[in-house]
Amino acid sequence: MNDRGCFSGKIAQGFSFGAAVSSNSPVLGPAAEAVDNSPKKNVEWGLLDSPWRNVDFTEENREVLMHYIASYKPSCESVSEARVLLLGPVGAGKSSFISSVHSVFSGRVTNRAMVGTSGTSFTQKLRTFTIQGRGESGDQPTGLVLCDVMGLGEGEMSGLTLHDALAVIRGHTPEGHKVHMRERQPMLESSTQNQNKFSPEQPVRPETVGYVKKPSAKEKVHCVAFVVDATKIESHTKGMASTFRQLREHISDLGVHQVALLTHVDQVCQATAGDITKVYRSQLLKKTMERAAVLLGMSMSYIVPVKNYSSELDVDGNIDTLLLCAVKHILQYVDLYFKDNLEAKVVL
Repeated sequence: MNDRGCFSGKIAQGFSFGAAVSSNSPVLGPAAEAVDNSPKKNVEWGLLDSPWRNVDFTEENREVLMHYIASYKPSCESVSEARVLLLGPVGAGKSSFISSVHSVFSGRVTNRAMVGTSGTSFTQKLRTFTIQGRGESGDQPTGLVLCDVMGLGEGEMSGLTLHDALAVIRGHTPEGHKVHMRERQPMLESSTQNQNKFSPEQPVRPETVGYVKKPSAKEKVHCVAFVVDATKIESHTKGMASTFRQLREHISDLGVHQVALLTHVDQVCQATAGDITKVYRSQLLKKTMERAAVLLGMSMSYIVPVKNYSSELDVDGNIDTLLLCAVKHILQYVDLYFKDNLEAKVVL
């Protein structure tokens, strides 16, 4: 364990996280083994008398948060937009979070980032989404860009590799770089086609089509938001926990701060499902967040709960507020990134 509180490990280029261990297959993390994080079934989880975190769910505060995000500009003069990368297991809700944030500002539920429901990653390429604010003359771009990429898998031929995740964060990966899944794509493809796809056998490298050799500050990722499903915390393997820790270590080495979004919280607690404003009064959700902190290897202060829009047809002020609080939380760590880098330049 290093001074960042992360477990050390080496990068294995071209291999997926959580792959099964074999004598001739170098992998990241131990063999998959279920982590028993499940709450005891005979324990009744009620509501606390007062919330353990305070959130103002008034319409006035919702408007304040929207104005803060809509008017946000990075503190670095050479960067006009803050780039935030969402990372998490398949189906955790990364694309749904992007669509939900867009819905808040559009005033209606939309699916801007296409969302799937299968067990494999629906997102197959690197895509960036500029969040549109509300201007006097219509929608205007904010200073926030959310980056979507394929989910983390637990098999050798599924999911994003550590090497490629770091390539995205460093700014080397071109926009639209598509994922190559061996079981889905014919093996007889031209070399040019293969060079522009994520693949365990073909990591992003200088020969990749569109590779950015010397990325500028505006092409790099300024914060990483891990996305985890609250309903699946107890079923993730030790291999996935190791994946998160190795990711956190190497991302921290790049000087990039990380936060976490806990999704589907309404599906964990019945009281919260009926009233999302009770999210910080739910004992069960607090315990779930504690388990998420263990899984991710980070303090609970980095983790915030969200409810993405899924079955709703209209936006809801309280859901909006929780989403906006999460975005503000992210932007605070984006600002830390720029502050750290500015101070580093002054020292040099």
